[in-house]
Amino acid sequence: MTYAMTAPPAAEPLTLAEVKAHLRLDGGDEDALLTSLIRTAREHLERETGLCLISQTWRLHLDRWPKDGIIRISKSPVQSVETVTVYEADGTAVDIPLQDHLLDGGGRPARLWLRNPPEPGQAVNGIEIDFSAGYGEAGTDVPNTLKRAMSIHIGHMFAFRGAISPDQQPAGIPDGYERLIAPFRMRRL
Repeated sequence: MTYAMTAPPAAEPLTLAEVKAHLRLDGGDEDALLTSLIRTAREHLERETGLCLISQTWRLHLDRWPKDGIIRISKSPVQSVETVTVYEADGTAVDIPLQDHLLDGGGRPARLWLRNPPEPGQAVNGIEIDFSAGYGEAGTDVPNTLKRAMSIHIGHMFAFRGAISPDQQPAGIPDGYERLIAPFRMRRL
């Protein structure tokens, strides 16, 4: 099971103006750094929780169908499944019709069921599932708790900007961050 992003989010959950207001900054001297820190904070939060905050598209590669027939998608919330493609032994792509599928996109993990999908002919990555995931197209669609976690994380990274280079971020996690994101983490047994 491999994930590949096919289209990144078109926006960030927090705007530069929101971050500057949080940090009480007026000038534009730090805008490039702040924009970088916003992206870093979002990417870190998405890795920690398995969530996609802003709409983005992904491709899931599978070698074979799960034995129970339910495909678990760890990126969530899944908004829609765009295409399902199975590759035959000679590399021919076969698109699977989606009219008989069931999707629990809000589940953690999201679950997809297809009626009688054909077996792939390729032993490796013989199945591709393209889907879109995220809370929505704009920051207003993202839960406020997650945006608050991002704000304090950005503030922490900004405070230590001289000690740690931007490419080494996130260097640390501020107090309270873990408590804010805890309800959004996917529990594993």
